[in-house]
Amino acid sequence: MSTDPQADTAAAENPATPEAEPSAAAEAEADPAADTDRTGPDGSGTAEPAGAEDGAGPAAVHGEAGEGGPGAEPPVSGRGGEGESPAGPETETETSSGADGGADADAGADPEGTAEPAAEAPATPALSEAQAELAAQRIERERIARRKAEREAPVAAGAKLSGKAADLLAAVRAVEGGAKPSSVYFDDAPAAPRKAPVAPPAPRPAAPAAVAASVPSADTVEGVRAVLARGGAPEALAGPAAAALGEDAAGQLTENPWRLLSLPAVRPTQADGFARALLGAEAGPGDERRTTVLVGWLLTQAGLKGHTALEAPVLEKALAQYGVPDPAEALELAIAEGSVLVFHEPLGPPVAGPSENAADAEDAEDAEQPVRVLVGLEGAAMAEESLADGLARLAAGTFDASEDWERAAGSAPSPSASELIRAVAGHGLVTHTGGEAARAEPVALAAAARELGLRVCLAAHAPGGGPDRVTVAELLSGAEGPGRDTDGQFALDLLVVLDAPQLDVETAAALVESVPDGARLVLCGDPGVLGSAGAGRVFADVLAARTCPQLVSRTPDPGPLGELVSGVGIGELNQVDAPGKEVVIVPVKDAGEAVHRAVQLVAESVPRAFGIPADSVQVITPGHGGSAGTRALNAALKERLNPGPGRFGGFDPGDRVVHVPSAGRALPARVVSADAEGLHLERAGARIVVAKELVESQVRHGWAVTAHQAVGTRWPAVVVVLPGDAAQALSRDWVYTAFGRGERHLSVVHGVDQALPHAVAEVPAKPRTTRLTGLLTALATAGAQPG
Repeated sequence: MSTDPQADTAAAENPATPEAEPSAAAEAEADPAADTDRTGPDGSGTAEPAGAEDGAGPAAVHGEAGEGGPGAEPPVSGRGGEGESPAGPETETETSSGADGGADADAGADPEGTAEPAAEAPATPALSEAQAELAAQRIERERIARRKAEREAPVAAGAKLSGKAADLLAAVRAVEGGAKPSSVYFDDAPAAPRKAPVAPPAPRPAAPAAVAASVPSADTVEGVRAVLARGGAPEALAGPAAAALGEDAAGQLTENPWRLLSLPAVRPTQADGFARALLGAEAGPGDERRTTVLVGWLLTQAGLKGHTALEAPVLEKALAQYGVPDPAEALELAIAEGSVLVFHEPLGPPVAGPSENAADAEDAEDAEQPVRVLVGLEGAAMAEESLADGLARLAAGTFDASEDWERAAGSAPSPSASELIRAVAGHGLVTHTGGEAARAEPVALAAAARELGLRVCLAAHAPGGGPDRVTVAELLSGAEGPGRDTDGQFALDLLVVLDAPQLDVETAAALVESVPDGARLVLCGDPGVLGSAGAGRVFADVLAARTCPQLVSRTPDPGPLGELVSGVGIGELNQVDAPGKEVVIVPVKDAGEAVHRAVQLVAESVPRAFGIPADSVQVITPGHGGSAGTRALNAALKERLNPGPGRFGGFDPGDRVVHVPSAGRALPARVVSADAEGLHLERAGARIVVAKELVESQVRHGWAVTAHQAVGTRWPAVVVVLPGDAAQALSRDWVYTAFGRGERHLSVVHGVDQALPHAVAEVPAKPRTTRLTGLLTALATAGAQPG
C-alpha cells in the first residue's frame, strides 16, 4: 500500500516476485543514458575523470582516429577470470562519494562527450580541506614506504631487461606459452611477521603535516599551452597538464604526446589525435611511447573500477582492442621500463606433470606450481603489501584474556556481543560481520573496553552516529581521534572500524600501519553492501583469507524492512507484511512519472503519513544522469522544497547539498550563505567554507543521491527511484544498500518491471582483481612454519 492516497490503488501489493528473468544478462553493463552508479567494490562500471560531471570535463582533444589509426575506443567485456577488462564501455557511472574528488562521485566519461574543457582555476598557496587531507595521506604513505624498504627480502622491480626484471619477463612468456617456469621466477616467500624492534625508530610528528601544493610557473603553463596549440588540443588543458607533468611538461609532451593521458579526462583516441598532429606519420599504434603510456592508463582505469592489478592476458586483450599490434611485446616493454610491476600468485598446491610418477610428485622441486601472472602499478602494489604486513603483524599478537574481560562478556547486552568481546580479549585482529542491528555489538565492545581502562577509538565511514565516533578520514588526518604518539602511531589500545567494506587499500594501509604493536584492531561491516570507492576489496579479502577470528552476528534486522533487506542479501526479493506501511511500492510507467511521484512522496505523502519532515527523507537513485537521475531529481526537489535563483553557483540558502572534500567522502550539509570567501555550509552543527573555485567540483545538491553516496548513512525514510532506463545498472549489492538506508520507511518508485527481482537473484557484485588474500595467506603460512 502506498503512503500516497493517489497511489494506493496501484500499490496494493509488491509487484516484485522471486522469479528471475532468465533471458536477462547476468552482468549487463551500465546504460550510458542512465548514467548509473558504479557497482562493485565493486567495480562494475567505468570511471569518470574529475571534472567530467555536468559538462565540466574536457572535450575531445582531437578528432576521431583516421584511417590506419588505432580507431575508436572499443568496448571490452572480457572478465579475465578474476575481474573484467579495464577498457569497458565508456559510460558515465557513479563511484561512491566522489571517487574522483568531484562533487558527484562519478568516475566515467561524459556520455555525450561534447563538453568543452573548463579552464582550471589558478592554484593558490592556501590549502583547501581536500588538499590538506591528500597531502597528509601522501606523507603517511611515504612513511609507510620507508618502513617497507627496511623490511627483509625486498623484491627488485622496475629494472631494465637484466637480473630480476629479465627473470620476471621470462616468467610471463613461460606461463603464457604453457611452459613450466623456473622457480627462480616466482616471488620470494613472504617473511613471517616480525616482532617489534627493540629500539624505537626516530620520532615522527604527532600527525602528518600538510605540504605546500605544487603550483606550476607561468612560463611552464605557457610552454604547455604552445605545445597543445600545435597539436590542436584545448589550451584550457595547459594548467592541469603542467601540474601533472611538472616543470618539464612541455618537453615531455613534445617528446611523447601520449603523456597527455596523465590528465584524467583525456581518452586514448584523443591522445592519438594529438600525437598525430605533432608527430605525423611517426604516430603509429605500435609506437613504444604510446604502448607504454597506454599500459599505465589501462591499469589506472582498472583502479577506478576497484582492481589493484590485472591478469596479464586481460591486459593484453585490452591493449589489442586499442589497436596495439603486439600486446605481449608492449606489456614486456612496460615491465622493462619499470612503469608497471609483475607478480606471480600461486593457485593451489604444486601439481605433478603428466609424465611424473607418484614418487616424483612428492618432490616439490619436480612439481609444477600453477600461478596467475598479475600486472599492477607501484602505488597499489606497495599499499597492498604494506597492508598485508600490518594485518599479519596485528594478527600475530597474543593476549591473555583476564577475568575482567570475562566479566565484561558476561554483562554484554546480547550473546553476539559477548562472543565478540571474548574474541577480542585474546586476539589482536578480529573481523565482525552483520547487518544494521549488529552495529550495536562493536559499540558494546568499545564501551566494555573503556571500562577496562583501555584507550579506545570507534571509527566509521560517515559522520554522525554518536559523540564517541570519528570518521576514518578525520582519524587519519589527525582532526579527530586520539592523536599520535612520538612514533607517529595512534595513541590507543583498541581501534574498532565500522563500515570496513568502504576501506580501499590506500586508506586501509595508512590506517593499519598506524596501529601500534600490542594494540587490537576490529574490522566490522556488512559484506552485502556496496564496496569502496577506491581500489581493493579489503574487508572481503581479509574474510576470504581466514587468518584471524571471524565473528558473525546472530542479531537480525527487525521489522518488515529488516526482513526485506535480509532476503535481498541472500538473493531473494520477498513480499513482506507491512501493516504500518513500512514498505510501499509505487509503480510508474516512465521517468517523468518517476520524478513526479518521488517529489510527491518526499514533499507530501511521507510527512503526512509518518510525521517525518521532508528534510529527513532521502531519495536514492542508480545514477546521476538520465531523466530520473540525481540531477533531474534534485532540480525537481529544489523547485518544490527550496525554490530560488541559485545565485551562489546554482545554490541558495537552505539547499540540501552533498560536500565531497576528497575522494570517497560524501558529506551531507546545508547551504547557509555565500560571499567572496566562498560557499558557507553547515555540516553536523559545524560551519565550513568551500572556496568559490572549488564549489563546482566539490558541492552538489543532495536531496537525491546515489547508493554509493548513501553508504554508511541512514535516514528515517528513504525513497528509492528505479526508472526504466536504469534496469541494467541494478545488482544485488546495489539493491541491498539502497533498501537498507531507511530506518522506519521505504518507498520504491518502481519502473523496472522484472529487472529488479532478476538483479537481486542473478546479478551479484562484479569481482575485483586483488592480491591481498594471497598475501595474507602466504604470510600466515610462513609465520606458522618452524624457524
